[in-house]
Amino acid sequence: MTIHIRPALESDVAVILQFITELAVYEKAEHEVLATEASLTATLFGPNAVPSALICELDGQPVGFAIYFFSYSTWLAKNGLYLEDLYVSPSGRGRGAGRALLQHLARVAVDRDCGRFEWSVLDWNTPAIDFYRAAGAKPQDEWIRYRMAGDDLKAFAASPDITQEV
Repeated sequence: MTIHIRPALESDVAVILQFITELAVYEKAEHEVLATEASLTATLFGPNAVPSALICELDGQPVGFAIYFFSYSTWLAKNGLYLEDLYVSPSGRGRGAGRALLQHLARVAVDRDCGRFEWSVLDWNTPAIDFYRAAGAKPQDEWIRYRMAGDDLKAFAASPDITQEV
């Protein structure tokens, strides 16, 4: 058995979308997937792409992926690596693929002198929580993640600007 981690290529977009959909089904949020092959191509491989993607292969077959980007910590005055998604298909689980992806990203963070390597996990996803704890990750229970999206984001952005003189 050979595990190989490589940068994703534009030709991997269909498999990336498949993995995203599988992850969304697992997280009971398939209805929230708006990504298409075209939108993934533009956002992962276009001229203004911010995230990077990895493909994990087991004996030459794609079994997982990770998408990440660099953030910034003002307190550390250093970049951080933020893992947006990590997914391994059932055929690759229990064979080291997830650990290989996570370790590869940790090495990217160290090589890039990042002060942090962070991600979020759903509070009910016990297998993922156990996996991350076994790797040495610590939960940040004192922080609450906030999100503004969709119509709420558009409404807030369009609300009157309070910095303008009235």
